Amino acid sequence: MVKVVSVEEMKAIEKATDAAGVSYAEMMQRAGGAVAEIVLRMVRDMPEARVLVLVGPGNNGGDGLVAARILAEQSDARVDAYLLKPREESDEVFTAARDAGVVISTADDDDGWQALRELAAGADIIVDALLGTGARLPIEGRLQELLEQVAASLQRDASGSDDWDEEGLIWPAHPVSAPARGPVVIAVDAPSGLNSDTGELDPATIPADITVTFAAAKYGQLTFPGASAVGQLVVADIGTPPDLAEMDSVQVELASGPGIARLLPDRPANAHKGTFGTVLAIAGSANYVGAVALLGEAAYRAGAGLVTLAVPASIYPMLASQLREATWILLPQDMGVISEDALRVLREEVGEGVNAVLVGPGLGQEEPTQDFIRALFQGGRQSRRSRIGFGLRTDSDEEPIERAFAVDAPLIIDADGLNNLARLDEWWKLLPKQTVLTPHPGEMARLTGMTTEEIQARRFEIAAEKAKEWGAVVVLKGAHTLVAHPDGRVVVSPFATDALATAGTGDVLAGCIAGLVAQGLEPFDAAVVGVYLHGLAGQLAAEGTSTRSTTAGDVLDMLPAALAMIETPGV
Repeated sequence: MVKVVSVEEMKAIEKATDAAGVSYAEMMQRAGGAVAEIVLRMVRDMPEARVLVLVGPGNNGGDGLVAARILAEQSDARVDAYLLKPREESDEVFTAARDAGVVISTADDDDGWQALRELAAGADIIVDALLGTGARLPIEGRLQELLEQVAASLQRDASGSDDWDEEGLIWPAHPVSAPARGPVVIAVDAPSGLNSDTGELDPATIPADITVTFAAAKYGQLTFPGASAVGQLVVADIGTPPDLAEMDSVQVELASGPGIARLLPDRPANAHKGTFGTVLAIAGSANYVGAVALLGEAAYRAGAGLVTLAVPASIYPMLASQLREATWILLPQDMGVISEDALRVLREEVGEGVNAVLVGPGLGQEEPTQDFIRALFQGGRQSRRSRIGFGLRTDSDEEPIERAFAVDAPLIIDADGLNNLARLDEWWKLLPKQTVLTPHPGEMARLTGMTTEEIQARRFEIAAEKAKEWGAVVVLKGAHTLVAHPDGRVVVSPFATDALATAGTGDVLAGCIAGLVAQGLEPFDAAVVGVYLHGLAGQLAAEGTSTRSTTAGDVLDMLPAALAMIETPGV
């Protein structure tokens, strides 16, 4: 999978790459070549194409000049390079671009920005090679004026285009097609005005349709508001050795289709339902019946062999016809919610053969359910020594203590399972190792005692810190969902779509993860695959309608297509 790094980590990687024999000059040639390759695909069928390269004074501008030279040499497009500051004759990439036929203009010679406005208004493709990852905010002076002039000439909104895909993109590839409006904007390394560490975004930034970054993705490209200006993300090779220690030490990765495909559990032809495991889900209440249906079908669609749903008895008739494949455990209830007495039934009904346990979707937070969760994790009124049955624990005397019910399987806690758990003192000490927690930012705030704003401002750091502190796999949901392992590893979802910002999609995700755990994946790997599969299904569902109209049921319906796309890319 693609690494995710800070600006300082990237500088160290470039330095080590240079020391390994790939010079900075060669890295610049490769970077510019990667940008040019994407533009060449676009202009191939574009008669009389016009390409404008905005060139900054540093190495990012050098990348842009290399791209401009290659385009002038290998296409029929007219290629203009507009320089924020003049370049010296000793600058080899500048003279090479000029000698190849690139038309050079400079801001110093452009009184009133007239030439820039005309170039921008007539361009089919604009390459932003002004600042890259070296941006220092706020943008001021001549650079601010330049960006504002280009933005005014574009006459476009700030949403960017989501129509572009090609080989090398994080999103699974399909053929390039022309965008519906305006010139295409391609950012070199990062849109100018994006802080590549924090995601802070300057108001002058021109949103990109495609961002071509080098060697690794950057934190700011995956953190909002900056992520909204990135468009499609391409991570291009600049010659970094595959065994570079500075790269190997990076523990944050961006999920990609090929990496996910390698993690999918095997499906032998001579299998039976037991081969693919059993999910036990303790879920549902009178107010949240649909959560059970969504998670149950999602677990099956993810490949589980059997799904057993433990629900309040009163909601069973509403669910039985929706989930014909499931088996059921009917639990005692109090006014439509699971009560503490449900533990007795679970002890009687649940034994060996369960491979994943999911607790929480649709439970509600009424007092009887709070008592149930407390008894499940801390022990009930009848026995203060009882504990949850997801891994035998010992008390201070090192003697075995009573388990709530005998299940020795990985645990996934979602939704109201988390909300009720957060009420317990030092709740994380009650969890089996490698428990998967799936909070959205509000639930994460309740679990940590922080505010939602604090969580969102430091998503990467907090997910990693809490996974280590709690000894759990933390799935911090949201745009670019994070999956954090207690050992410091973090995997980032490439998907950020409002199609998933609707009720019930979290239940689908929880069911996916549980189904993958049941098939034998380690909890962390199951969470990574489930998050990617869920995000891809959301993207596909929105393509059929719109993100505004997508429902959790639509996402659920697209899970088979998402799995097929991962298993057979390019088909």
